[in-house]
Amino acid sequence: MNLALETVGLGKSYGALQVTRDVNLTLAEGARHALIGPNGAGKTTLVNLMSGALAPDQGQVLLAGTNVTSMSQAKRVKYGLARTYQINQLFRDLTVLENVVISLSERVAAAWNLWRRASNNSAVTDEAVELLGQLDLANYALIPIRELSYGRQRLVEIAITLAQRPSVLLLDEPAAGVPSAESHIILDVIAQLPDNIAVLIIEHDMDIVFRFAKEITVLVAGGILAQGDPKQIAGDEQVQAVYLGYGGDV
Repeated sequence: MNLALETVGLGKSYGALQVTRDVNLTLAEGARHALIGPNGAGKTTLVNLMSGALAPDQGQVLLAGTNVTSMSQAKRVKYGLARTYQINQLFRDLTVLENVVISLSERVAAAWNLWRRASNNSAVTDEAVELLGQLDLANYALIPIRELSYGRQRLVEIAITLAQRPSVLLLDEPAAGVPSAESHIILDVIAQLPDNIAVLIIEHDMDIVFRFAKEITVLVAGGILAQGDPKQIAGDEQVQAVYLGYGGDV
């Protein structure tokens, strides 16, 4: 089994408060993995440690066997790691297409800050249009982000991460704030992500988690409480007690 991402003994503290405790987690190539747990469990902190937004106090982060613990976020992107955020990071006054083109231009080292030059790069634009088509966003390409529903905005953020051609994709609550009537849009897109990308999703919507994930890690108080497939997690009495609150089959 080839590992796309691995954390080894990862730890993080703020003074006496330990927010990440000895986390050992692996994602194989093409993994479909969910990270769940109660509020305050340290899920976003763990993703921040993986992506380089935070530096750990102990442990290592490896991408495809390469130790990236001391690397910046930008350099980790070059090594194949991309992520989304709980609150999207989009340019609201630009169109959907322009947001994706900027991301693509970064990847191919085009001068994205010289917008006119980047937008005239037909190869970049063509790739952006193709990517939007794959995510059913082609009809929204020329619409400013601010005019999109929030669910569609979340899809644009996923498109931007895919523009980096990641081998590992971290999705931090992609359905957060999305009305229930639109949540199926997010689930459909996540279900169709390329098989070669290892995906880790943080999500409170258990319908999305149990329909998407092949393996689930439960985080409580910064440490791993349980790991297993959906049936194992749903039937785990400790997990039921601290998080799921129910038993039965999945």
